[in-house]
Amino acid sequence: MEYSKRVHLSVRAANIKNNCRDTGFFVPLPSIFTKGVATAHILYMTFEQLELIEPIHKALKQEGYTTPTPIQAEAIPVVLDGYDLLGCAQTGTGKTAAFSIPIIQKIEQESRQGRKPGIKALILTPTRELAIQIGESFAAYGRYTRVRHTVIFGGVGQKPQTDALEKGIDVLIATPGRLLDLINQGFVRLNTLEYFVLDEADRMLDMGFIHDIKRILPLLPKKRQSLFFSATMPPEIERLAGTILHEPEKVEVTPASSTVDKIEQYVYFVEKAEKVNLLKKLLEDKSLESVLVFTRTKYGADKVARVLNKSGIGAEAIHGDKGQNARQRALGNFKDHTTRVLIATDIAARGIDVDHLSHVINYELPNVPETYVHRIGRTGRAGREGVAFSFCDVDEVPYLKDIQKLIGKNIQVAGGHEFETAEVKEAVAEKKKAIKEESKRRNMFGSKRDGSFWRNKKRTEQQEPKKTPKKR
Repeated sequence: MEYSKRVHLSVRAANIKNNCRDTGFFVPLPSIFTKGVATAHILYMTFEQLELIEPIHKALKQEGYTTPTPIQAEAIPVVLDGYDLLGCAQTGTGKTAAFSIPIIQKIEQESRQGRKPGIKALILTPTRELAIQIGESFAAYGRYTRVRHTVIFGGVGQKPQTDALEKGIDVLIATPGRLLDLINQGFVRLNTLEYFVLDEADRMLDMGFIHDIKRILPLLPKKRQSLFFSATMPPEIERLAGTILHEPEKVEVTPASSTVDKIEQYVYFVEKAEKVNLLKKLLEDKSLESVLVFTRTKYGADKVARVLNKSGIGAEAIHGDKGQNARQRALGNFKDHTTRVLIATDIAARGIDVDHLSHVINYELPNVPETYVHRIGRTGRAGREGVAFSFCDVDEVPYLKDIQKLIGKNIQVAGGHEFETAEVKEAVAEKKKAIKEESKRRNMFGSKRDGSFWRNKKRTEQQEPKKTPKKR
C-alpha cells in the first residue's frame, strides 16, 4: 500500500513541533513512515499544545491527563487535519484516545454550525469488552460536549440498544455481528457516516470477522475519513488496510517485537502439575495487588479460578463461554479491585484496561511469541512499573526460545524456588540442548535464501567418500 508523500504530518503537527522547540520541551516520539521509509520526529508536548477545544481540555484535566502518549501526540493532529491513518500499536499505548479525542472534537465543531441528523462515526471492534471500554472513553472525553454515542454488541437483548439508536446518536461503537443484524432490521443507517474506525484489525482476523467486515465496507459512504489500527501488520492486514484507506499516514509505536522497558520479566521453570501450587505460593505475597493470569484454554481458566477460590484467594475467570453479565461482573470486580486475581484467555482479555495492574502471570506460555508481548503489555502502562511472571514446563521451552528471540533478550530465570526440583532442571537442560542441536543440524549448510545451503551441501557430499555397492 502506498503512503502519503507528505514529509511532515500536517501544518498543525509542524506548528506544534516548532512551539515545542521554542519552549525547549522535548519528548521522543515514534517514527512516521512515508512511502515505507521511517523519518524520526522528536516531539515533546502536553495536551495543551494539541489545539484541542476547551470542553475536551476540561474533560482531560478531570481525568488527570496532561501528557499525550506517543501515538496520541502523532495521531491526533493527523486525524484533526482530515487524513486517513494506519496505526500499528499494541495494547496499552493509548490508541483509543488517539482516535476518540479528535473524532469528538470534529463532531462537536460541526454541530456548532447546525446539527445534522444521523450517525457521524462508526467504530468497529472485535469484542464486547473492548466496545464497552471504547464507549467509556467517549463518555469521559466527551462529557462536556454535545456528542452522543452508544455501544451495541451481541449476547444481550437488543431493545436498550435500538432505543438509544432511535433517539439519535453521533457515534456508534459496535461489534460486527450485532451491527449487521441491526442494519438488516433497519435500525442502523450509515449513509451519513463521515468517520470510520477499524480497531484491533489483527484480532478481527483471528476471530473470523473478516467476512463480516467485507460485508460492512460496501455499506459505508465512499467519501469518509478512515482510521485503521492493528497490533501487528501481517500481509492479510496490509491488504485489508489497502481496501479501506486512501493515502494514509502511518504511525507505528512500540512494535510487536519490543516490550515495555519498565516491565520486569521473570521465568519460573516448573513441572506442569506444580504450576497451580507455584501460583498459590506467589499469591501469598500481598504486593501482588492486582494480578491478571493468562491460560491457553477456557477449561484451564475455570480450573485455576476454582482451585484459587478453594484456597481462599479471590479469583474469577473470564472467557468466551461465560455469559455477558458474568463477564462484565468479573471485569467490573477486577477493575474496582474487589477481585484480586482475574484469569483470562487471550481473546477474552482484549478490552481489559485496568489502572495500576501490578502483575501479569503467564500460567501457560503462548505458542505465538507476539501474544506474549501483548499479554505483558497490560502491566507497566502509562510509564508505571510492572512485573510479568511466566511459568514454563519442559514442553514449553521451545515457546520460551521463540519469545526470547522476538524480544531480543533472555528473560531472567527465577531460580531457587521450592518447585524447581533437580528433575525439572535436568529436563529443561536436556530440552534446551536438544533444541540447540536441532537448530545446528538445520543450519549446518547455511541459508537456503542466498544459495549457500545448496553449495555447502554439495561440497560436503563431494568430500564424503562414495560408498561402493556390496557384491551379491
